[in-house]
Amino acid sequence: MTGTPVVRDRQENPRLLDRLPAGMARQLPAFVVIGALSTAAHLAFYALLRTFLPPLVANVPAVLLVMVANTAANRRLAFGFRGSRRALRHHVEGGVTFLLGPVVSSGGLGLLQLAAAHAGRIAELVTLAACTALSTILRFALLRGWVFHPRRNQDPLREHVR
Repeated sequence: MTGTPVVRDRQENPRLLDRLPAGMARQLPAFVVIGALSTAAHLAFYALLRTFLPPLVANVPAVLLVMVANTAANRRLAFGFRGSRRALRHHVEGGVTFLLGPVVSSGGLGLLQLAAAHAGRIAELVTLAACTALSTILRFALLRGWVFHPRRNQDPLREHVR
């Protein structure tokens, strides 16, 4: 019989969380929850704005409405920063990474309109959800590797919580 052998030694087959880079096992679940709540808020704001605005026009303010709260929540809960030290820089750089959201989601809505000019609201919301998932993955990589990278935030006076 062929197949993958059963590995009983934990050293040979560590759990996925044990193989993640330092800190990611704590950061990722918080980021996912914050991202899910932000996505729900984005879709709700979009659905509301879409009742009187065209798709691309409704999308941008819907994304921007959740940007500040999302960055603040990720700063504190996912990446462990408290207080005002570097807060402005974190929010500005976090805002830059958040721009992926409207760029990717507007691109997705534009492609949907090209492919199916009369697509319904459900198709728009599904497209936005898929685009948000993609931009969220990219944003996590940028936040972790750039905005909240430990080497960029090292100094003896920092208010970073581990």
